[in-house]
Amino acid sequence: MSLLTLRGRGVVGGVVEGEALVTRQTISGFGGINPQTGTITERRHELVGQSFAGKVLVFPGAKGSSGWASNFQAARLAGAGPIAILFNVMTTKIALGAVVLRVPAVTDLDQDPTEVLRTGDWVRVNGDTGVVEVLRRAAEPRAA
Repeated sequence: MSLLTLRGRGVVGGVVEGEALVTRQTISGFGGINPQTGTITERRHELVGQSFAGKVLVFPGAKGSSGWASNFQAARLAGAGPIAILFNVMTTKIALGAVVLRVPAVTDLDQDPTEVLRTGDWVRVNGDTGVVEVLRRAAEPRAA
């Protein structure tokens, strides 16, 4: 049983489960990531220093040049790519990036995934049906 279900449009098929890494900021694929580690390197990005390797990357979309596709493909080939992507804004950059990543990808969700999902949530992404289920919520941070 899922705690939350989002419905959208599948872009790349497949089904995976994993931990979400969520940002409300777009990601630059050219100069904004280290494709060997999957680490976000944009100095002003809220996730700078964090890696999306092996995670479900949840973000508004791509920015920058068409290097997005080649650098994310390099991350996939290095074993440092995300296992799925959820995003809000479809552009040619992210469409090509999603295809070269070869991981389940969903967009046009009925709720903004950057608002309702949290880093650490355990999610199932079904790129075939466009359904995203939150199976386990991330632990709330403890008050100091």
